[in-house]
Amino acid sequence: MRIGGLASGMDVDTMIKNLMKAERLPYNKLSQKKQVLEWQRDDYRQVNTSLKQLDTFLFDNLVLQGSTMTKKTSSTGESVVTATANSSAANVSSNIKVDRLASSATWVSEGNAKSFEARNGDLSLKVTSGSGVLKDKEVTVSISATDTVKDIAAKLSNDKDLNVSVIYDEVSGKMSITSKDTGQAGSIVLGDEETVKFFQTLGFSFSSAAPNQELTGKTAGTDALFTINGLTTTRSSNTFSMNNVTYTLKGEGSSTVSVSNNNDALFDKIVQFVGKYNDTIESLNKKINEERYKGYQPLSQDERNELSEKQIEQWEEKAKSGLLRRDSLISSGLTSMRTQLYNPVSINSEFKQLSAIGITTTSNYQENGKLKIDENKLREAIGKDPNAVFQLFSADGATPAEKGLARRLRNSIKDTVGKIEERAGNATKTNQSFAIGRNLINLDSQMNRFESRLKQVEDRYWRQFTAMEKAISKSNDQYSFLMQQFSGN
Repeated sequence: MRIGGLASGMDVDTMIKNLMKAERLPYNKLSQKKQVLEWQRDDYRQVNTSLKQLDTFLFDNLVLQGSTMTKKTSSTGESVVTATANSSAANVSSNIKVDRLASSATWVSEGNAKSFEARNGDLSLKVTSGSGVLKDKEVTVSISATDTVKDIAAKLSNDKDLNVSVIYDEVSGKMSITSKDTGQAGSIVLGDEETVKFFQTLGFSFSSAAPNQELTGKTAGTDALFTINGLTTTRSSNTFSMNNVTYTLKGEGSSTVSVSNNNDALFDKIVQFVGKYNDTIESLNKKINEERYKGYQPLSQDERNELSEKQIEQWEEKAKSGLLRRDSLISSGLTSMRTQLYNPVSINSEFKQLSAIGITTTSNYQENGKLKIDENKLREAIGKDPNAVFQLFSADGATPAEKGLARRLRNSIKDTVGKIEERAGNATKTNQSFAIGRNLINLDSQMNRFESRLKQVEDRYWRQFTAMEKAISKSNDQYSFLMQQFSGN
């Protein structure tokens, strides 16, 4: 801590602070330049975020067929059967007559569990699913001597490999075990003598304690029996797939299941694309046309201390404005995107460009190439040939002319994003790997050197004022001595 002015009476601390304000002006300029570069970097990255979001939308919705070229199903008897279809399913109708639903096997104890004997150990069970698949390994259920019958029921029910629901009736003392699988092949075989003896104490009857006996009291499950387009067949489950259509049997009876194109899904995705594209180019055009207020530079800490939070917010809003005004990277990227959309696609279809399906640019030139949709024309095109409309966007030809609009647009976005990252990087890149980052490193180096110089200047000022204080103090001492001498005479 330094204290000055004791001899001179001057406010040395304030004087040096004011002198240092003048000395710090070049440093403040460097700090402002650094802040502008950081804001500019963040603006570039925000642009890339918008472009990447559009790119992700294109890939998920207009390149991948499964998410757009979907199918819809209908059933004339939903109490009998319902269905879903994937994008590869053919547009067909199927007549289905359900004679029997698949059911689960159950095992009910003949006696009660009054003779239940808890013990420590493992129960060994071999489980076969309703479709006849034996599990790769025996199912082991650990039990303890403190377990009650309810505890045993819970442990059996909670074992995922055993895959059963267990109910214990305290009134009758009986236990019911139901497989969660359906199908006639379901079985539970007890793997060793100790397991057989344990289930005997639960009320299940066995002629001996020999291992590898199936649990007694069984009511076998059944396979579903149905006829589809004249073909009678069975399935172990009420839900099954045939020819990319998944059927779920609900009850006995007859129904007709029809599969058709879900044209609404493709229509909705294209409408969403137009909205997403328009939002993206609007945000990018706003960036390159934003007003630049050159009189508003980043605030220093001293300037911030003199303003309210609201004033700081308003000032920085103008200071951040227009940092990407007329930016060549973004402008060329927008031009490339528009060009890729407007050029026709070389595919074997009457729909070779957006205008053929009702999508054109708006007549307002100030909207900078926004798209508009004639919904009736789009629905008509999709209804006529949905695959051709989808190919207009997703075609993956060998040449650029043969590639669909979505793929072209993605390539254009990738190129622009790459160029912007060379200038502004991304969250995973170090400053050394992109242009603005290298400029920031250079500015940091200059500012560090300048801070060292400012410290030296401040130390020099203090030394000079301290020397002045010592001289004044010495002069005051001499003056006091002379005054004493004169007054003594």
